[in-house]
Amino acid sequence: MLRLAEVCREVVVVAGPESPKPDLPSGPSLRLARDPVEGQGPLAGLAAGLAEVGTELALVAAGDMPDLSVAVLGAMVAQARKSGAEATALEQGGTLRPLPAVLRAEPARRAARALLDQGERSLTGLLAALRVTRLDESTWRDLDPEGKTLRDIDRPQDLSS
Repeated sequence: MLRLAEVCREVVVVAGPESPKPDLPSGPSLRLARDPVEGQGPLAGLAAGLAEVGTELALVAAGDMPDLSVAVLGAMVAQARKSGAEATALEQGGTLRPLPAVLRAEPARRAARALLDQGERSLTGLLAALRVTRLDESTWRDLDPEGKTLRDIDRPQDLSS
């Protein structure tokens, strides 16, 4: 979250409807949004966060991504501004990674709502519905040679890798 704050004017943290309020640093640019229904998947959480975004672009990352590179995030935002695409995502091994991503907030809000209405729950589904520009692997790896930006912590064992 602190890395996002280095790149973004505002940070919106999404928590589940029954989750205890997270211990967030105070500040006018940090807000909490609630996912309205538990267990609806990552796309529903993203939609809840996008509903609170007041900027044209939204930089999206998961709370379990501790090693985001500020340089990579900045490059993604710069490419999003330059390209005019509805989303910017990192390419790894020829595949688009759903997080982190830069989304044009309004088209992403519309697409997320429509996809949720159709039963879609994945962030990959959202990227498939948007015009996406890729930040190719060689470009972002120059900024983050170890690829730590894509590291996520899903299990205790992931902390040691």
